[in-house]
Amino acid sequence: MEDKDFLAFYRDFMAHEGSAVRPDVRRKVKEDLKKWYAAGGVDPEYIIKPMRTAMIAHREIGLGHHAIEAIMLYDWAIKSGVGAAYIEGRYSQGTCTIVKGLYKAYSLYEKHVAVETENFRKLLMSIAQDVRVVMIMIVERLDTMRNLTRYREEEREEIAREVAYLYAPMAHRMGLYAIKTELEDLSLKYTANDIYKEIAHKLNETKRSRDAYIARFIEPVRERLTRDGLKFDIKGRTKSIYSIWNKMRKQQVPFEKVYDLFAIRIIIDCPEEQEKSACWQAFSVVTDMYTPNTNRLRDWISVPKANGYESLHITVMGPEGKWVEVQIRTRRMDEVAEKGVAAHWKYKGIKSDSAQMDEWLKNLRDLLEHSDDTDGRELVDEFKMQLYDDDVFVFTPKGDLHRLSKGATVLDFAFGIHTSIGCHCTGAIVNGKHESFRYMLKNGDQVNILTSPSQSPRLDWLNYAVTSKARSRIKQALKEAVNKEADDGRETLLRRLKNWKLTFDDSDIARFARKAGHKDLTSFYVAIHNEKIDLTELKDFLTGEESAPAADAAPSRSASGFAQETELQKISTKGDALVIDRNLRNVDYTLAKCCNPIYGDEVFGFVTVNGGIKIHKKDCPNAPQMISRFGYRIVKAVWSGDTGGTEYSATLNVLGNDDIGIVANITSVISKEAGVNMRSISVDSHDGLFEGKITVTVGEVSQLDRVIKKIKAVKGVKQVSRS
Repeated sequence: MEDKDFLAFYRDFMAHEGSAVRPDVRRKVKEDLKKWYAAGGVDPEYIIKPMRTAMIAHREIGLGHHAIEAIMLYDWAIKSGVGAAYIEGRYSQGTCTIVKGLYKAYSLYEKHVAVETENFRKLLMSIAQDVRVVMIMIVERLDTMRNLTRYREEEREEIAREVAYLYAPMAHRMGLYAIKTELEDLSLKYTANDIYKEIAHKLNETKRSRDAYIARFIEPVRERLTRDGLKFDIKGRTKSIYSIWNKMRKQQVPFEKVYDLFAIRIIIDCPEEQEKSACWQAFSVVTDMYTPNTNRLRDWISVPKANGYESLHITVMGPEGKWVEVQIRTRRMDEVAEKGVAAHWKYKGIKSDSAQMDEWLKNLRDLLEHSDDTDGRELVDEFKMQLYDDDVFVFTPKGDLHRLSKGATVLDFAFGIHTSIGCHCTGAIVNGKHESFRYMLKNGDQVNILTSPSQSPRLDWLNYAVTSKARSRIKQALKEAVNKEADDGRETLLRRLKNWKLTFDDSDIARFARKAGHKDLTSFYVAIHNEKIDLTELKDFLTGEESAPAADAAPSRSASGFAQETELQKISTKGDALVIDRNLRNVDYTLAKCCNPIYGDEVFGFVTVNGGIKIHKKDCPNAPQMISRFGYRIVKAVWSGDTGGTEYSATLNVLGNDDIGIVANITSVISKEAGVNMRSISVDSHDGLFEGKITVTVGEVSQLDRVIKKIKAVKGVKQVSRS
């Protein structure tokens, strides 16, 4: 940034964000930052980036002076070595609290541009303390994504992946829908650039006709609302690239078949006490003029979302038989929708407050406290469920309303009331009818939980519980039951040893447990409790009376010529010659069927639930979904060495003119290519064209590229693509 650009940027910052901070505090911040900068060796970006972040926090979501001060100070506090005591003495307690929260969170990023899975629990612990820390981290990541070209190419995808699976969902939970949308779009741009560019190009091509249609839809609605005396703004907006891609993926249709590419938003100006009636009045106007799809009505005015979002959504049939989504809300509701939790403080004491957010943070702390997930994967899954899932509302027999995650069961509801009720739940009476605890709750259900003192949690209960509270309590109960059985088993063993007049030796017992196939003493003691261990064998082992192995059981080997195989040699002896993330060794991996990667393709690894690795191409059609939902399971993978003679299967889709000789020419080209074999071919013709699917085996991707190039050169061939 040029000096003159920096000065203009700085003046803009001081005019807006500076004016939000008290003059005496502003002076202190300037003094501290000037001393740091004057000391030399400070990258100007360390000053500019916090200013950019503070601008987003203040202007786009409305955070106040404590947040602005903390954003400007925390990086300086870390790099200059100033302690929390200095911040607390010189600034306010509120500013100090945020700085400490940011310090804890960002210390996890010291070695990597994205937080590693094993540090995920620590990250959540730090953000779970103060909602402002969460929001600042989100806007800091938004600034990073807006300036991602400043980072090295290999870092960009890693940052974008983390934003897709962590920060965009957190923005959703905070109610920061504009930021969430931008984060999703930017993540898609860097993780699946071809998809992003294709949709952006098609949106640009159709913009004129889309704008004309929006104008035709809006004009009669505007006239009618004005005639009815409402004060309002009405506008159309194109849905985000990520949202359109999501629709294409879910509906399995191309861009041209996605009809709801835009939404109409009506924003009403009215006093707080008239909000509901004004929104329903506008709803009545829209549904009188255009036929509604009642299955698509979403009423978040009567019962707002957990993050405070309030709006009426209805899909109607517009001109030319096209479905159009209409969103109706008031000015206050729109500000809450754009600025999320931060807007709640502005309107506190009216209708919205941050009680639901406080409840979510409490649930998050509860999840962390009771989860013993060591590698973080299940913890991340449960955390993401809390971020993105919609809600279901049910009633107690007394009429009290309870909010649960969508997909919650009777078991979740029981644990939501009290752990003891959940542990002894046998089922429920739902709307006057007996249901098992597996029953999935629906909006409006009235639920009366049934319990029995003889009931206790079982392992299969985890299949029927979806909320983090229920799952963590079930796991805790199961762990306690296992520990009790282990204690009983250990007591049984001690009594036997006493009867045999043998001393208890941990190391000897551990050796026998491993010999018996147990990974740890806990499972060994549980097996004793369940009478699955023959203790006479243990006695023989301890007294040395165990039968000796046969003399020829392990033939001796000469040390002559022995050589230890290196890790890379072990990997390279596998046909695929893949090296998966330098920290992962001895892990099974398979090539994904959805994209059939070939030696030489750009690939990545995906950790499956059973611990194995699936190798996918970077442009696999499922890659964006995996990255956005399970980014923490993605690991680097690169080809190394040579193919070791392995053959890889690939399917080519060929489109061309329907000519009797064209297939013969294509097969001739393939047969002449060294190292390439054709396994199958199927051809279908219609309307003067033929479509062929050809399966070939190759040793590496360069061979396949040569074949594709030569097939494209065959006269009459219009298009060749790899499945």
